Amino acid sequence: SKEQKLSVLMLPWLGQGHLIPFLDLAKKLSERNFNIYICSSPANLDPIREKVSQMNLDSIQLIDLHLPILPDLPTYYHTTKGLPPNRIFSLFEAFDKSAPNFSNILETLKPNLVIYDFFQPWAPKLALSHNIPSVLFMIVNATCISFALHFTKNAAIDFPSKAIYLHDYQNPNYNHILYCIKNGVNDVQRILGCLKYSSEIVLVKTFREIEGKYIDYFESIVGKKIVPLGGTFVSNPIDNDEEDETIKWLNKKRALSTVFVSFGSEYYLSKEEIEELAHGLEQSNANFIWVIRFPLGSAINIEEELPKGFSERVKERGMIVTGWAPQMKILSHSSIGGFVSHCGWGSVMESLMFGVPIIGIPIQVDQPLNAKLVEEIGVGKEIVRDSEGKLHREVVEKVVKQVLFEESGEELRRKAKELSEEICKKKGEEEIDELVEKFVQLCGKK
Repeated sequence: SKEQKLSVLMLPWLGQGHLIPFLDLAKKLSERNFNIYICSSPANLDPIREKVSQMNLDSIQLIDLHLPILPDLPTYYHTTKGLPPNRIFSLFEAFDKSAPNFSNILETLKPNLVIYDFFQPWAPKLALSHNIPSVLFMIVNATCISFALHFTKNAAIDFPSKAIYLHDYQNPNYNHILYCIKNGVNDVQRILGCLKYSSEIVLVKTFREIEGKYIDYFESIVGKKIVPLGGTFVSNPIDNDEEDETIKWLNKKRALSTVFVSFGSEYYLSKEEIEELAHGLEQSNANFIWVIRFPLGSAINIEEELPKGFSERVKERGMIVTGWAPQMKILSHSSIGGFVSHCGWGSVMESLMFGVPIIGIPIQVDQPLNAKLVEEIGVGKEIVRDSEGKLHREVVEKVVKQVLFEESGEELRRKAKELSEEICKKKGEEEIDELVEKFVQLCGKK
């Protein structure tokens, strides 16, 4: 007789950077006799609806979670993509207030298991009230979470590794974000609540090869088995018949001569930072593709943000992209020799999959710590700001030149290539097979 399929309900946080890893995990589980429901706000699900329907899988379904409409949060802001930074508090409030709707979804779908993100301790609590086991899936790395938790438990003791630290100018922003109250609860309380309710294991989007000692330390703090799932996310960029304009442009550049510059879909540089970065790139003489984004609905003229005459001066070796760019395809291109990045964990992992060294300009949250981790393992270099947190063109120029044109950059590339070969060997099949066994055990079905 055909084995009964287990059903899993996934609830990521309302950001594309969270949703996509959940979708990737869903694909792997759907290949192994699971029915998957991915639950999020319509605004967060909209960008992936077409992609999911093209997969043509009955085993993955998207479930709309309706958030209450708050005065300053229309439905198109029910996602972090394009969200003006000052509305984040309202988004947390709306998400928390969607808990009764999530409870109704649990009641209707009756899943065997819930996989949830780290901002919503109410989700596993509700699962427990319905007698459903639940597992936390963290899309940030063990280094950052153990760093944050270390100081809540061992405030007087230094973090075990001296390589992982914050610059003085980063401390106030980090503490503000971590301890800032959002709808009555700060992020540390949310994370601790989510860890507490996770059934026996915690899933982390990472590789033991990148941060093994921090996975062990995280495990010792949490007292639960940490399951790294990095191999699940190793994939080749999708080949489209029609080459993107960026790829056509890169095809004309020589090997390792170009930096890709992008800060993700949720982080924006100030006008002053854009100017300093532009001058630094111009003075470095490197080729570059630079993705510049602004919050949804902002009527900003890109030329007014860039230095006067910049676009004309760099037109032969610089390409500015104001919309979406195929990041994986760009990073896998032979002409790319470095990635100027905000060091979001997803971007770091993609860069390392393709053996591209990282030039870090971290902005906030976990990014400064990711930049330090990248330096510690010898695959990147940070563009350090001054004591007031200001970016300087001379430092941009110096670091870009080092990574692209100097011997120290060769060494970074060699290490990045080695690491890439190690992590790409693991296609994640073993990881997922072991995880499936654990899920079956948690659900009490043999």
